[in-house]
Amino acid sequence: MDLHQLRCFVTAADELHFGRAAQRLEMMPSALGRYIRLLEDDLGTRLLTRTTRSVALTDDGVEFLKQARDLLARADQIASSFRARVRARAATIRVGAIDSAAAGLLPALLHDLRERAPDLAIKLDEDKTIRLLPRLLSGRLDLAFVRPPESADKRLEFMFLFHETAVVAVSERHPLASRTHLTIADIAEEPLIVPERRSRPHSHDLTMKLFAESGLQANVVQIADEKQTIVNLVAAEIGLAIVPRWTSRMPARGVRYMPLGMAAMNRLPLAAAWVRGTRDPARDQILDMLKANLARYALEA
Repeated sequence: MDLHQLRCFVTAADELHFGRAAQRLEMMPSALGRYIRLLEDDLGTRLLTRTTRSVALTDDGVEFLKQARDLLARADQIASSFRARVRARAATIRVGAIDSAAAGLLPALLHDLRERAPDLAIKLDEDKTIRLLPRLLSGRLDLAFVRPPESADKRLEFMFLFHETAVVAVSERHPLASRTHLTIADIAEEPLIVPERRSRPHSHDLTMKLFAESGLQANVVQIADEKQTIVNLVAAEIGLAIVPRWTSRMPARGVRYMPLGMAAMNRLPLAAAWVRGTRDPARDQILDMLKANLARYALEA
């Protein structure tokens, strides 16, 4: 029995779905099943009953889950405390960020941090929320700026920062590009480019919800995940896209960014996340700076 097997079991027990559990752990479902079978073989009992349609805890699984959680919490606490000791000597903190935070929040935050703590080194890791949160839990990151998930892992703590403003990216050759602002009704018949929900649920759902709340249906013609790809597709007149306002800072010829009506503003949440119950002076210094300057940072979002 090892800690990785325990994490596999606890995640499967939380989700009661091997596909979702494997996604959280960034591994294949077949590998997840293999680790759990090895754990069951080692313990000499079944922890989960699984069919093609359902997963459930056995009586032994319910009892083992409680002790597995306690053991993992203690292991995480030990690891975090020693990482904090090492970081205090090295004066380095590992920060993850989604593209919105990397382009919008972090430049101002890091500028202020350089003045206040010039000896603190920041190692940045830019990726999607779905990949950053597991890195926090595994100890590969100390702090992350993410879209808060609908169902958050209880081992993580989140501090809501602000909502980012949504705008419409339009080709300069499009008839709507001459407008000063747009409403959802204005783009009701237009082809849209949206990200795939699994990788960017907030951005995907933003477009769908804005249309649904207006009693309209989004005309999605293209799925694309990366903001630069979406903007390039807009420039090529494939369709329009609802994107965070910071996207307008990206180099893209032939694209205009149009303000949306007030009802469509401020709908993309940004939060800071870290492992609950851990102490880290460098991380806490960044969080204190965020709280002190949050109103100014939000103006740029």
